[in-house]
Amino acid sequence: MLRAIKHVPFLRFVVIGQLALLAHRHVQALTPRDRRRLLELARKPHKLSAKERKELRSLAAKLEPGAFAKTAATTVSPLGGRRAKRR
Repeated sequence: MLRAIKHVPFLRFVVIGQLALLAHRHVQALTPRDRRRLLELARKPHKLSAKERKELRSLAAKLEPGAFAKTAATTVSPLGGRRAKRR
């Protein structure tokens, strides 16, 4: 039992590493120019014009946050990515 507890922090690092790799894959879907622009817009969120807010939303949509969340949830899930059956 105690041996299993000692390994928990290591498993957390593994999960964090997997999530970092997943995030990296999603960010790589943007062109370098889009990534640079996304960072510029994200650094000043309260000072954006309507046009810049629309541009930020479109760049964020290219990251596919829904797909990222779904994949991250199955990665972190203690069930190993299995889905519960619907009744």
